[in-house]
Amino acid sequence: MIEPLLDLRLRQGVAEDAPACAAILNRWIDATPWMPRVHPADDMVRHYREDVFAERAVWVAGDPVLGFLALDTESGVVTALYVGAPGQGIGTALLDRAKEGRSELELWTFVANEGARRFYAREGFGEVRRTEGDNEERLPDILFRWEA
Repeated sequence: MIEPLLDLRLRQGVAEDAPACAAILNRWIDATPWMPRVHPADDMVRHYREDVFAERAVWVAGDPVLGFLALDTESGVVTALYVGAPGQGIGTALLDRAKEGRSELELWTFVANEGARRFYAREGFGEVRRTEGDNEERLPDILFRWEA
């Protein structure tokens, strides 16, 4: 039997996971040349603890946290999906968890994020519409939808 390379166990996120989740997002922002930093890195922990974890269902993968997904359960909109080790199945596992018991999900990604666009297409999401930057980053983006 082949042992998995990463611990992909998922669990419900708790506010104490905010620093790890914020760190994953901050590393992605800092490593992505086209992504503007809209909020200071040190404010991201507060935002995740006070807003994201308080208002969304959050799942985390791994221990330590290797990735996370935030879902607005009322609207079925994935508001965040970030992984620290792309290509290891973490994003798929988190999306599969979010799909459980749902007939559809929606999410936004930036036009410039070609890797995410390919990933969502592989996961069964289709493009619904585009904007020229109706977001705080002022970057063109795409609404994707998955239907069971």
